[in-house]
Amino acid sequence: MLGDVAGTLAGGAQLIAAPGPYLGGPDPVSARFAITFILVTVVIDAMGIGLIVPVMPDLIRDLRGLDLSAAAVWGGLLATSFAAMQFLFGPALGSLSDSRGRRPVLLISLVVMGIDYLIMGLTASIWILLAGRIIGGITAATNATALAYVADISEADRKSQNFGLVGAAFGAGFILGPLLGGVLSEFGSRAPFFAACALAFANAAFGYFVLPETVTARTRRPFSLERANPFGALRHVGRVRGAAPLLVAFFLHSLAFFVYPAVWSFYTQEQFRWDPFMVGISLAAVGVSIILVQGGLIRVILPRFGEWRTVIGGTGITCMVFLAYGFAREGWMVFVLIPLSSLGMVSNPVLQGLLSKSASDDAQGELQGVLAAITAVATILSPMVMTLTFRVFTRDEAPVYLPGAPFLLSSLIELAAMLVLIAAVRDWFRST
Repeated sequence: MLGDVAGTLAGGAQLIAAPGPYLGGPDPVSARFAITFILVTVVIDAMGIGLIVPVMPDLIRDLRGLDLSAAAVWGGLLATSFAAMQFLFGPALGSLSDSRGRRPVLLISLVVMGIDYLIMGLTASIWILLAGRIIGGITAATNATALAYVADISEADRKSQNFGLVGAAFGAGFILGPLLGGVLSEFGSRAPFFAACALAFANAAFGYFVLPETVTARTRRPFSLERANPFGALRHVGRVRGAAPLLVAFFLHSLAFFVYPAVWSFYTQEQFRWDPFMVGISLAAVGVSIILVQGGLIRVILPRFGEWRTVIGGTGITCMVFLAYGFAREGWMVFVLIPLSSLGMVSNPVLQGLLSKSASDDAQGELQGVLAAITAVATILSPMVMTLTFRVFTRDEAPVYLPGAPFLLSSLIELAAMLVLIAAVRDWFRST
């Protein structure tokens, strides 16, 4: 499985790299090294949460002397603070990269991330651990800068495909993080932090030697505090022709998608009586399917159907899959639905591609920062909404016993996203 992941990403690095003024002129090797750095950075960002999840309950209990129930409250606070920082600082780092360049933002963030993980691994204070998660949320917001880098070097008709490859890298981190964290937990609750520290430092050193700058004098934009905060950046990006409905659809799609990390383990244990091993296997299957679709199959789908049909079809498929999850009664049905659900996930990179083409060259970092902030809001809201829905429909006095209710809600949200996109494409073609 891990060999397939590495092969897909390595092949994608060759496809995305187009030697030119940004990536080492005619040297394709330099281009591949630069893109490899970007993809590894995305993987590390995605691993940052999952890597420490397996050890977090034990670490919190060790630091505070709490039982598991009380430790879970601290775990929620740590997760929320991480997502909140991504919301607040995604646009700021994106705008900073538009002004100062992608290279310094990416490299400095990786170094700070490495120092942060080292401090968290050594600390004996829950408050320093909380501060570390806050700093970690800021440094992980560089995912927006990585996406802006990809937008810089991508031809207009290949942006959606290349964003799909970045999505595949995120899927790889989604798989590798909990897997590596679980293995390293055998060496103690601090070991995953030291591993994350080593990965961040190693990738920063690699990037120092291979990563060229893509922001030029033509595309450099002065830094503005008004546009560096999430609300100001959203207002500015939302004024771009055709961007507002795409941003709404992106938010709705993200809100629906985060039903997976919010309730998947609870849903599958309640509905199918799965143990943690089966839950892990199913999540790994989701991650592998995302990699195969966004890293490979999207390159077949897009040329055949075009971006608008692909994004509307993807949301439609996701809507139907969530509906099927809601009423699934046997565990085998989940593994039949997982490939279909991953096929529907082509929507996300295509939405990113459409928005990237609508934004000017000097605002790519700002745009990706806005998308990172929107994703962070969905990350904060979705767990609250989905877990509450699960609670309402699984408690003893539930009006209807329905463990799959959160997926039915996600199906409705995805339907709303599809309707927004249909209205947007009609307006688009009427005005052209």
